[in-house]
Amino acid sequence: QVQLVESGGDSVQAGGSLRLSCAVSEDIYSRRCMGWFRQAPGKEREGVAHHYSGTGKTYYTDAVKGRFTISKDNAKSTLYLQMNSLKPEDTAMYYCATDGVCNTHAYKYWGQGTQVTVSS
Repeated sequence: QVQLVESGGDSVQAGGSLRLSCAVSEDIYSRRCMGWFRQAPGKEREGVAHHYSGTGKTYYTDAVKGRFTISKDNAKSTLYLQMNSLKPEDTAMYYCATDGVCNTHAYKYWGQGTQVTVSS
């Protein structure tokens, strides 16, 4: 059973930055697709960013393009999400996932989430 543990969530003011980390219990070099999702209160979970290891291609939802960057460190078995120019609408619980299909919600393993709160 692969375990994922997110960290880095915090409360920040609008315009600020955060870097989320997702530590994975097993090697991530060969994991085809990894992603970040978020869920705000009363809303459905949405995909934020995905990383396809085959080509290194990344995918972002329109709301975060140009502000968020997904990356991974294979040596550390860690997935990252750098979030800049944060907005109040970015407030949500953020989850990482692995072993899935990029740009979908079809992922096998999920973390427990880390809370991001952005105040205006």
